[in-house]
Amino acid sequence: MASGAVAGAAGGAYCVHMNRTIGLAPSADEIEALARGALARLPAAFAAHLEGVALLVEDFADEALLSELEIEDPFDLTGVYEGLPLHQKSVEHSGALPDRIRLFRRPILDEWAARGDETLEHLVAHVLIHEVGHHFGLSDEAMHLLEEKAE
Repeated sequence: MASGAVAGAAGGAYCVHMNRTIGLAPSADEIEALARGALARLPAAFAAHLEGVALLVEDFADEALLSELEIEDPFDLTGVYEGLPLHQKSVEHSGALPDRIRLFRRPILDEWAARGDETLEHLVAHVLIHEVGHHFGLSDEAMHLLEEKAE
């Protein structure tokens, strides 16, 4: 019988004690709080250029975005950067809609549960920093370095 199991009437285990409480799935507000915490840990040089970028957390990407990106399964998109990378901006772009980073709660939670090998905090930071990297026009290698600095 496994440690912590209680023997049932027929000698089988039917109850296992756990040392933690498992509550409800994190809300969009809680995911946003994790993302804002990751933003706060970014180096100041990066954070200064993110002041005008909106951060949104939604359950899923909308159909228009999924169609535009040619993604059939909404669980395949955990986040997106919408805007013009800094190195492409000029005065000609004044008056444009603000850049934004959208994180998708359900796909993030699904990946977190499926992986089972990292914290939700780390996964949210990873997705967020990837999208921040697009804002700066960074390569994947540079995004990984930025992620290490934010841990």
